[in-house]
Amino acid sequence: MLVLCGFSVSNYYNKVKLALLEKGVPFTEEVVKTGRTDDAVLDASPLGKVPFIRTEHGHLCESQVILEYLEAAYPSPPLMPADAWAAAKVRELSTFIDLHLELVARELYPKAFFGGEISDANQARVHKLLTKNIAGFKRLARFTPHVAGSTFTQADCAAWVSLPLVSMATRAVYGEDLLVAGGVDWKPYAKLVGERPSAQRVTADRKADQERAAATKAG
Repeated sequence: MLVLCGFSVSNYYNKVKLALLEKGVPFTEEVVKTGRTDDAVLDASPLGKVPFIRTEHGHLCESQVILEYLEAAYPSPPLMPADAWAAAKVRELSTFIDLHLELVARELYPKAFFGGEISDANQARVHKLLTKNIAGFKRLARFTPHVAGSTFTQADCAAWVSLPLVSMATRAVYGEDLLVAGGVDWKPYAKLVGERPSAQRVTADRKADQERAAATKAG
């Protein structure tokens, strides 16, 4: 059986988990934190990043690559359109969300979520870049009602787990949600996707793990 390795607070872990649940692929979960340097992890994910999966064929890392594998290995129900152009547009959106929104906003996470610091110069640089990239995302996103169009796709697996983080991080650091400020009304969309059984499972598991971690720390 396929094993999903990582931890439930990771948005990229949840991106893959959401796809697995949507497709009904049997899987188990193995907690693996980032920063591991033992060969067992590095042989599976050479940079020690999560998520990665264990399959009967071997290991596979990088969330978007994993989603592409799942689509090929478990084509039904599909999370990609059959039409080549429509599928490419879904990949375009997924790449844009991962690289030009979440990865840029990630520079804010130490200050936004963990009590760290970020220099004024870096804050200004990230603000300028995110403002530009959010304007680009607005041109690509459809929200009709899903991010790439009328059906749930891989792009939703990326958007639903990452847009809230971009929102929370920018509110924490800049005092405003740069997505909303850029004209991206993402909250109704997040609520819609959040009503799916797969998303409810991801949310419940994440909250349960966070509560267990908090209780352990307090104890």
